[in-house]
Amino acid sequence: MKNIYILLFSLLFLACGNKENNTETVESSPTKNNVISVTKAQFESEQMVLDTLKTLDFSTGIAVTGMIDVPPKNKSSITTFIGGYITNTPLLVGDEVKKGQLLVSLKNPEYVEIQQNYLEIAEQLNYLKAEFNRQKTLFDEKITSEKNYLKAQSTYKSSLATYNGLKKKLQMMNISPAAVEQGNITSTISLYAPINGNVTKVNVSNGAYVAPNDVILEIVDIDHIHLELSVFEKDIMHIKKGQKILFKIPEASEKTFEADVHLVGTTIDETTRRVKVHGHVDKDLANFIVGMFVEANIITDSKKGVGLPNEAIVSEDKNNYVLVLDETTTDGYQFKKLKVNTGQQDENATEILNPEAILNKQILVKGIGMLLEEGGEGGHSH
Repeated sequence: MKNIYILLFSLLFLACGNKENNTETVESSPTKNNVISVTKAQFESEQMVLDTLKTLDFSTGIAVTGMIDVPPKNKSSITTFIGGYITNTPLLVGDEVKKGQLLVSLKNPEYVEIQQNYLEIAEQLNYLKAEFNRQKTLFDEKITSEKNYLKAQSTYKSSLATYNGLKKKLQMMNISPAAVEQGNITSTISLYAPINGNVTKVNVSNGAYVAPNDVILEIVDIDHIHLELSVFEKDIMHIKKGQKILFKIPEASEKTFEADVHLVGTTIDETTRRVKVHGHVDKDLANFIVGMFVEANIITDSKKGVGLPNEAIVSEDKNNYVLVLDETTTDGYQFKKLKVNTGQQDENATEILNPEAILNKQILVKGIGMLLEEGGEGGHSH
């Protein structure tokens, strides 16, 4: 009998011990009544900020990539169709130029030969024309043979074609045919800016020889800068003219810029299965450089919702929380940690789907991350 009493006592002791352990486990687990205290000094030194829920625009978009570009008519490569040696290159990359401004000068004895040939044929042409008219009159009056008439006609028209060809060539070399006919022959030609813009490439130096069609300089006019974006085939049906584009230039700035869809391509690249989308940009937004890589979001839908800055929300154990001001004391502030259900998120704000509990409440929107990471330096959690 004594052994039975001992056994019952032992079981009762174990049961009580387990009950006490269970109670301690429940009390030490996190609850919705967690409170974090912050001193006024800490609040100010960490530059914490309080705010309330706001009505915001939440957008749905398609993430794309692309580059800063300009239309083909706003980009010009400077070449010469007759080779020569550079004698003057006054410009550097970044220089601004106006249409018609001297860009570069070249020298070549061949330029002199072309002008001499033109001058010779120009001087012969008046005689050949007069001879052709004389032979035509004689033929009409049956004084000369048709053979003489046709020979004079052929010589004149052939020389006229040579004259017009050399004249056009001189004009392309920016040499005045009228000046050549007056005996002014030059060994130098000049190339001028065909558009307003900025020099983006200089491929030559003084004394260098440039062959026909070598790119000497490149000029870009950034007055009509735009985005050239690539959109996947599966997304293109959602893209329409006029939609807003938010974009960043990750290598240069964290700032977000705006543009709008201007043109949507009608052909798909067979290799990448992407479609080109052309976006208009306000050039006053920043000093963009043609060729910059961009990351963009084309906004396809937008809705109103209540939300908070992303910084006001912290994630723990797959749940999202905010800190709501519970009490202001003489020493500082007490915040209550409340769970929130989140919806749509953009780069600045997050939608709150259960706003009732925190509506019109003062919420810590800046500094919450530091508090929860450090367990509330200067404060405590219950």
